[in-house]
Amino acid sequence: MNPASLGIRILAGIIDTIILAIVFYGIAAITGQTTENGFELDGGPAVLAFAVYFLYFIVLEAMTGATIGKMLLGLKVVRVDGHPIAWRESIIRNLLRIVDGFILYLVGLILILTSRKRQRLGDRIAETLVVKKSDLPA
Repeated sequence: MNPASLGIRILAGIIDTIILAIVFYGIAAITGQTTENGFELDGGPAVLAFAVYFLYFIVLEAMTGATIGKMLLGLKVVRVDGHPIAWRESIIRNLLRIVDGFILYLVGLILILTSRKRQRLGDRIAETLVVKKSDLPA
């Protein structure tokens, strides 16, 4: 099982970021927090956006093994033994996005580049891999 390349993972992340930005804009529009330059979320709407961010990754990966960005690019998150991940792995790997995301995901990038299995901290702790779906057994 070959880990997905850094490039395709970044592209999937960009797709997910665009989707989440649209959702966050919707939250801002509904709560009256749009601005001339876009939106600014604070208070309850910011807490809602924070929850939506983590739930997007946790729920989609626990239920399908992939976010929309990963699905569109044929990627899947699996346990290191190749089996599907469960809620436990999804929660661990995605809550650790807080650490991996430091300095515009520089921490995650460094960890992926220094890992033979291309794992960021969340993947290492949760014992997961991001792979091309086509590489998985049928």
